[in-house]
Amino acid sequence: MINNSETLKEQILDLCKQYYELKHKPDDFNINKDKVYYAGRVFDYSEIQNLVSASLDFWLTAGQYTEEFEFNLAEFFGLSNAITVNSGSSANLVAITALTSSRLKDRRLKSGDEVITVAAGFPSTVAPIVQNRLIPVFVDIELGTYNVNAELVEKAISPETKAIFLAHTLGNPFNLDIIMHLAKKYNLWLIEDNCDALGSRYKEKLTGTFGDLATCSFYPAHHITTGEGGAVVCEDEELAKICKSVRDWGRDCYCVGGESNTCGKRFSQQYGTLPYGYDHKYVYSEIGYNLKMTDLQSAIGCAQIKKLNSFIYKRRNNFSYLLSRLKQFEDFLILPQATEFSDPAWFAFPITIKNNKGITRNQITTYLEENRVETRNLFSGNLLRHPGFLNIEHRVSGMLTNSDIITNDTFFIGCYPGLDEIRLNYICDVFSSFFNSL
Repeated sequence: MINNSETLKEQILDLCKQYYELKHKPDDFNINKDKVYYAGRVFDYSEIQNLVSASLDFWLTAGQYTEEFEFNLAEFFGLSNAITVNSGSSANLVAITALTSSRLKDRRLKSGDEVITVAAGFPSTVAPIVQNRLIPVFVDIELGTYNVNAELVEKAISPETKAIFLAHTLGNPFNLDIIMHLAKKYNLWLIEDNCDALGSRYKEKLTGTFGDLATCSFYPAHHITTGEGGAVVCEDEELAKICKSVRDWGRDCYCVGGESNTCGKRFSQQYGTLPYGYDHKYVYSEIGYNLKMTDLQSAIGCAQIKKLNSFIYKRRNNFSYLLSRLKQFEDFLILPQATEFSDPAWFAFPITIKNNKGITRNQITTYLEENRVETRNLFSGNLLRHPGFLNIEHRVSGMLTNSDIITNDTFFIGCYPGLDEIRLNYICDVFSSFFNSL
């Protein structure tokens, strides 16, 4: 029997490596039966070892791994603050809710204020706007880049407009020159939904570092994964403090887990109309939630972030390979294009069917799926056509023509790091078979 716990832990972690080799090490692609996924987790034994190590410590909420992951994430962006949360959707909720804080005084977002966004995206960008009783203002997108048509944004700005909240679609940066100019000109908050764009660059600068706040997602389909998980990143210390409060029930206390009196004034302060000396750990300065990431999730993130640069490199290479092979079908397809001045860390490879060629999206996606090539629609398409959003208070600036086009004609395939050349070739061969059958 082993009496030393550290020695036993080392043996367990070594067994984790052996288990990975037996259970999880990727197999060679079988062209006759294997599915080509649009996304998926890419990992090795180090993620399993970190996860098991955290479980053996049995610190179940945010702890030392979370501190390490937040530090490494902030360092990656070159920012002062990374606030981890339990999902990218929660990150968006924390970011927009933080801007409603009374601590921001005259700049705080108030009920009825407008936030410019797009309808053609993922609902978690819009839902926090609605939840905070703000008014989303929808602007159309571009085909090819699938980002907001930045030239239309200024026309959408009214005296009630107080913020812009946009996603870098599928890792492709939106036109940050125009959007940053407008944010400064009209004194608007800018939130970058960077959930699909971790590692993307605009004019050699990382997306997520332009706006007042930016959000990340670590769902298994994304650039790195913690299972469920996300983060808000920013440079401003006051905004970071508010975000942490919103994430942590709204409490004023900033003690980390396991600590109780970091401020040194736990029982000697006055807050609101509470009795003098009310326990600072239970003073609530914001409307908040419990949205923390666990140490188990963060442990995986600590291993994943070490691989991030290699993942980004592989995504770009896979995207370029697909683009070169599928160019032969441009008579039928609108292929993706990077926004000018950008270097995307592509989340996926979007495709739009040209509407004058006599084929439909369902025809080609059905064929791909039947031949084990996984596809996805470009998220919601026009979100305003979905049941849950039919009756929300909103404003549309101009027409949503392209948003409707992607609702009908756009889908995407994968370019994630788990795809090797054999799988990429198979994808392209299936496309060839489809068009040769016409």
